[in-house]
Amino acid sequence: MKRWCVFLYDIYLYLLRQYMIMKDKDFIKENLIRKICGEIVLSQEPGFVIKKWRNIFKVSQKEIANEMGVTPSVISDYESNRRTSPGIKIIKKIINSLIKISERKGGEFLREFYTLSGNDLVTSSILDVKEFKLPITVKEFCEKTNCLIVGREDLLENQIYGYSLVDSLKAILELTPMELVKIYGYTTNRALIFSNVTSGRSSMVAIKVTNLKPSLVILHGPEKVDEVAKRIAEIEGIVLGVTRAKNLNELKGILKRGFR
Repeated sequence: MKRWCVFLYDIYLYLLRQYMIMKDKDFIKENLIRKICGEIVLSQEPGFVIKKWRNIFKVSQKEIANEMGVTPSVISDYESNRRTSPGIKIIKKIINSLIKISERKGGEFLREFYTLSGNDLVTSSILDVKEFKLPITVKEFCEKTNCLIVGREDLLENQIYGYSLVDSLKAILELTPMELVKIYGYTTNRALIFSNVTSGRSSMVAIKVTNLKPSLVILHGPEKVDEVAKRIAEIEGIVLGVTRAKNLNELKGILKRGFR
């Protein structure tokens, strides 16, 4: 009898954990909807913000048009700001359509967002973070930050939607792999800039174990980039660069001037 009660209690705990996980996901999803909605409403060019998030979700104009029951030209007009700024109902319909399509495809971005959301333990490791309203290419980012490319120059036309400046020593020494992924912000399509770097090997190994790959990694500090770091960047399809900034304050200044 005692064993049977323990078994039932274990089932109860399992179901309770699953319920809490679903509640957490619903809460995070609602936060995501509010974030996107607010960003669109407050933007002077809402169509460009809609396009940005559609690209982040990896959804085509045709897919979202079919989901909403409109023609692709309607979506195109909104994204190019040819139509009057959409109202709240249309904006929510667009966002919900993106989420539904993403879930049908396996929810890759949503799973990534759930992983990246909600942990204050990493805040001391993040020195600066910014999300772009419009994407820029890796090449443009490197030009603005005076960055020397040392790996995967064939991927310079990839687009990024923000950057995170990270204290590499704190991130690597204090964070678990699950906590480490929080430095990516809202999407991995971004630049990760590591300060206090000696050779770059530890930073690239840390990225490899998280299984979430940024589009660009910039190292600040090394006189010479480790060959293992270059090899990881090559295998994982990550553009690798080195900033010429002399110190952290100069690096912060470059980022502030380049991406106000």
